[in-house]
Amino acid sequence: MTRFGAFCFPATGHINPMTALARSLELRGHEVTLFGIADVEERVRAAGIRFHRIGMQDFPLGSLRALDERLAGLNGLAALRFTLQRVRASARMVLRDGPRAAREAGVDALLVDEADFAGSVADYLGLPWISIALLPPLLDDDRFPPFWLGWSVGIGPVSRLRNRFAIQALLRLGSPIFTDVNRQRQAWGLKPFQKSEDALSPLAQITQLPEALEFPIRGEKPKGLHYTGPFVNAQQRPAIDFPWDRLDGRPLIYASLGTLQNGSATIFRKIAEASADLDAQLLISLGGGLDPAQLGPLAGAPLVVRYAPQLEILKRATLVITHAGINTVLESLSEGVPLVAIPLGNDQPGVAARLKARRAGVAVSRRRLTAARLREAIRLVLQDRRYRDSALELQQILRKLDGPAMAADIIEQVLQLRSVAPVNFAHSESAFRV
Repeated sequence: MTRFGAFCFPATGHINPMTALARSLELRGHEVTLFGIADVEERVRAAGIRFHRIGMQDFPLGSLRALDERLAGLNGLAALRFTLQRVRASARMVLRDGPRAAREAGVDALLVDEADFAGSVADYLGLPWISIALLPPLLDDDRFPPFWLGWSVGIGPVSRLRNRFAIQALLRLGSPIFTDVNRQRQAWGLKPFQKSEDALSPLAQITQLPEALEFPIRGEKPKGLHYTGPFVNAQQRPAIDFPWDRLDGRPLIYASLGTLQNGSATIFRKIAEASADLDAQLLISLGGGLDPAQLGPLAGAPLVVRYAPQLEILKRATLVITHAGINTVLESLSEGVPLVAIPLGNDQPGVAARLKARRAGVAVSRRRLTAARLREAIRLVLQDRRYRDSALELQQILRKLDGPAMAADIIEQVLQLRSVAPVNFAHSESAFRV
């Protein structure tokens, strides 16, 4: 039995998949303690995972909501800059509080969200650690467009040069974070990071992004990178009261902008207007960012709720309109549902680009968003059978993938651990092509 510690960026889209991975490890006889701020404790404990609080002086109870409300109204580069500021503040807190917390919990190894920098804590304590990519993986590889841009993949020299410039731009935006981390590493007597990949585990980088949804590229995949599948455990999701009797039996269009960048009433109104003339029922989940009353009367009289039980709703949906958050995209494709994406910022443009490349959905630019353009995209996906077929093809692939179990296999193999469950490491290396 191994005692794992997990450091995870404090957001629902990170907590849900990390606790699903933690549960998979615990089913094999290991222990997992998630280190986090006060605002995520209830959700982590409700998922049945041990919790150790850190960061009280930086993030007292209630501080996360204020940060989320600021992010809810941002998009594009402004959203990315603000997110990087949050990552920097979180990194400072983790570097200060992490060593003591890890010692108190008696952990043997760490699992580190790539939006976190607790790998340096592991280096300081002499613990093995593994990078967990809950977003598209961080790659210093110019075959891939960086995750924050919605570019298509290209293998020519111009595309690779463009990608290289974009990767360097992201590093410049994130340079204050690396400055803080290197200052602490030097204080600990550790070698400072020289390049971005130094911040990733030398043992393994595990991503919940399935290889079936990755850009098709030539050549070997980046060293140490392991594709798995969605980190989902439906039993860990909190129960949500939902008016099931208000679903009227028409084809269901489900619209959600996630739980972070969901503060734009304008976008929700355009979604309603775009869907009003369709022979379908629109369900809008506000993700807690707004109150339904704030939207007022909407075209087509859609069903609007603060939260929806997403996993159950997706089983009934015909189409999903989304911000292209990776969890919503993966959960939709797991049910064979095609998507219309309106990426707002951070990793969402990169997820939307992968969705387009696999022909399981289309993307509408936030800057060019109108009800007419959105209506055209919705009709295209509903009427062109190829989108549904691609989503169903991806569903068949995803049904064969147990992402948390695959990740646990890799973790045990890399760390040479014993488990009560059989290890099947080979399936993580399989290449899938749609």
